[in-house]
Amino acid sequence: MALARSRIVGLGDYPAEDRLDLKGAFLAPGFIDAHVHIESSLVPPAEFARAVVPRGTTTVITDPHEIANVLGTEGIRFMFESAKDGPLSMFVMAPSCVPATHMGTAGAVLHSYDLAPFKSDPWVIGLAEVMNYPGVSAADPEVLAKLQAFEGLPVDGHCPGLGGRDLAAYVVAGIGSDHESTTAEEAQEKLRMGLAIFIREASNAHNLEALLPLITADNQHRFCFCTDDRQPRDLLDQGHIDYMVRTAIARGLDPIRAIRIATWNAARYFGLSDRGAITPGRRADLVAFDDLEAPAPHLVFRGGRPVARDGRMLLPRLAHESHPLRSTMNIDWDRVDFSIEGQGGRARVIGVIPNQLVTENLTVSIESQDSEALADPSRDLLKIAVIERHRSSGAMGKGFVQGMGLERGALASSIAHDHHNLVVVGADDTSMWTAARRAATLGGGLVVAEGDQVLAELPLPIAGLMNDSPIEEVRRGLDRALAAAHGLGSTLHDPFMAMSFLALEVVPSLKLTDQGLIDVDRFERVPLWVE
Repeated sequence: MALARSRIVGLGDYPAEDRLDLKGAFLAPGFIDAHVHIESSLVPPAEFARAVVPRGTTTVITDPHEIANVLGTEGIRFMFESAKDGPLSMFVMAPSCVPATHMGTAGAVLHSYDLAPFKSDPWVIGLAEVMNYPGVSAADPEVLAKLQAFEGLPVDGHCPGLGGRDLAAYVVAGIGSDHESTTAEEAQEKLRMGLAIFIREASNAHNLEALLPLITADNQHRFCFCTDDRQPRDLLDQGHIDYMVRTAIARGLDPIRAIRIATWNAARYFGLSDRGAITPGRRADLVAFDDLEAPAPHLVFRGGRPVARDGRMLLPRLAHESHPLRSTMNIDWDRVDFSIEGQGGRARVIGVIPNQLVTENLTVSIESQDSEALADPSRDLLKIAVIERHRSSGAMGKGFVQGMGLERGALASSIAHDHHNLVVVGADDTSMWTAARRAATLGGGLVVAEGDQVLAELPLPIAGLMNDSPIEEVRRGLDRALAAAHGLGSTLHDPFMAMSFLALEVVPSLKLTDQGLIDVDRFERVPLWVE
């Protein structure tokens, strides 16, 4: 293969100034992540690249709606600046849901006219996941205005459990993909409706094995791989898209088919005609590996240059200029109260499903004492609160959750998809207070507390979402926090990520925002107590 500057110019024996013998290794296009929120790696794009490029990922399609929900267009520009001159191609889908719905308070509101100017940026290639699928079906004017503004460009979907005529209306609106399918039956209906299926393997949503049996020789071109939300420990230990490729092959998918899904399919869906294949004229984004049955890249090229070898970057860590961002932890503590008035009887309770974003809508009897409803760790019944942190409004939602596994203490996080208010889960009010106050003092972060003692913490001073330290250091901080959470009884793989999605009011079935409990299936607020 002949390379000139950043391109492949020919296949075969060419005269060259420099030669590199790969000694019989296989060569494939660089992997492409079809949908990722880089903020979930807890580090900015430049640091995220250091984790995924050595694994063979050379291009990502990102939706920066996490930081956009906190800082609006200022946050989006921060992501662009952090990715500049890095070893990873970062294409952006303009965030369509800031906020996700009217039932949670975000730090910003982006209208269609706020997003339209981004279309002139060559790195912005479409409209990101349209999570407000009820708004599409109901012909919400602002939702339709965003779709119209990006007409003719790729528009990604997000429609968990949607089917029938509602799904048909969603597709008619111009939406082309979905990454929320959890069963083969759900994905099959979406395929029949014309959607591309992005198979997701995130830290808290494991859908790969469930959807692999759906792939055939006839429909393989309709699938892409994506990670959506993946935290440092999984990125550094398991991998990124390379992990999905190896897992798919190990579960019986043809290796060439798996690699095609990880490369060419995503490039074609997003109209990235300069990558995703090894042919003359394409970018020389390439990965070399020895075992076709278990591809583990040992050499990675981006634009014709070797950028990683044997799992390590060959380029020095980029030292970006600091981009000061405004404070995002603005809480009126005088109005924070974790007590829940007891009304006796039964209450709606969020039921955690391990390794899934969807939750159960449970009805559970709640004991009260002195007119106050109580958590009951012996039944894995904990309190949960979401505190508005953007505008110091005092808004606060309170309820109960089952399935987190804490036997004592509390967890707090400034990551709460997608409004990213402060979410707290605990067995007692004192621990919840300690965790919540410390997270705010850090400028955002993850905190584990028991009583009035902080057991572990990870500061996330960038919008309460990220830390600009080396990802290895961030991973160690997260490991300490997870170990402390597991020490309090949680058996979840990542209780912080699980907790962060308990506040996402666009994924069924029951969620909590600062505005209260949300029945996602009915798409409306509901009272805590069941009459």
